[in-house]
Amino acid sequence: MNRKIGILLFGGLLVICFAIATGAFYSYHNERAKSIRLQAQVDELTVRQRATEAKLEDAKKTATRLQLELQEVKGQLDTLNAELSQEKSSRLEASNKLEQLNADLEQQKKIRQDLEERLNQAHEEGLKIKEQVKIIQQQKNGLEAKLKELESGPSGVELGKVVVNNETVQEKPVTSEPSKAEKKPEAPKQKTLEGKVMVVNKDYNFAVINLGSKDGVKTGDVFSVYQGGKVIGELKVEKVHESMAAAGFSEDLKNIINENDVVAQKAK
Repeated sequence: MNRKIGILLFGGLLVICFAIATGAFYSYHNERAKSIRLQAQVDELTVRQRATEAKLEDAKKTATRLQLELQEVKGQLDTLNAELSQEKSSRLEASNKLEQLNADLEQQKKIRQDLEERLNQAHEEGLKIKEQVKIIQQQKNGLEAKLKELESGPSGVELGKVVVNNETVQEKPVTSEPSKAEKKPEAPKQKTLEGKVMVVNKDYNFAVINLGSKDGVKTGDVFSVYQGGKVIGELKVEKVHESMAAAGFSEDLKNIINENDVVAQKAK
């Protein structure tokens, strides 16, 4: 009976051992399968990690490239902004220059119009002056002709009417010596040549006296002009004829000297 119990115990132990072995084998098998699965998962994760790391590296490279491109684009944008600002400045400067040119053009137009008006005015004044010169030349020619006629005539001949300054002057008889009835200037200590003013031309500022080369008058001689015994100015001989001479006078004497004023040669 003890043997049966021993066999039963042994059989039970065998069953228990078999069960334990079976459980251990089954557990080992499960663990191995699980380990294989986990290793596969680890390998898969490793592959994924490597792929992810590769993608990350590519992404870093792409980010770096994009960053460089972004910097380049920013540089181009800054360059474009600078060029745009310069273009705006150039346009503003060109606009200011254009406005200045327009203002200068308007000013030049006004100046041109002013010059044209002045030119027209000067042309009109020139025509008037030409007419005046023509009239004065005619008067001068008539006066010179009369002087030549007087020069060729005998001493003491009576002058006709001579037109001076558009006025008709009745000349008195010309004599080489002044009339006794005329009032003479105060007698100088030395003997001086005396005469009188025959004609006054206020356009050319000269007078004709009744003293000429036959009286010893020469070009450059100076005569004092008297009115009422007082000296009012001087005449300087510019042209000498036989019985008369033409002498110039200053502007101060222009409105004072008259025909028949007494003249006396100044001592040299």
